[in-house]
Amino acid sequence: MKRLADIDWDRWQAKDPATLVFVIRDGKILLINKKTGLGKGKVNGPGGKVEQGESPRDCAIRECQEELGITVSNLQYCGQHRFQFVDGYSIHVWVYRTADFEGVPTESAEAKPLWCPLDEIPYEQMWEDDRIWLPLVIGGEQFQGCWVFDGDSMLDYELLTNTGVE
Repeated sequence: MKRLADIDWDRWQAKDPATLVFVIRDGKILLINKKTGLGKGKVNGPGGKVEQGESPRDCAIRECQEELGITVSNLQYCGQHRFQFVDGYSIHVWVYRTADFEGVPTESAEAKPLWCPLDEIPYEQMWEDDRIWLPLVIGGEQFQGCWVFDGDSMLDYELLTNTGVE
């Protein structure tokens, strides 16, 4: 399993459902230096695994509170990713953006906040796919992506834009 065509995406089921949130305000984006879990050591948006009985939107709000001590609101749905790793792990990620939050982004055991100008996003410290789809989040476009990874290396992908609803 190294290419998109090797996977039956119609029957694909993720091991974990998860979320990502990108706060964009005043020409800057709020990212995190991830300190634990999948992507440890990388720069990403706050987010995490959806708990049993929780909606992706509620998860996104909770994860921002847990990781950064902020309460996000007015979340705008951006898209979904289906990530398949060659080791068998899989994750389905709902992506949101907002400009609205209360509180001060504060470092936690899971994440260190990092405000970046939109033209200085540290893609070299992020997952390889981020440089492909994060500009869509910033531009307010909707998308759906399927991605195949071997560890940190992206092997194949398909990204559709201007796709349906949450």
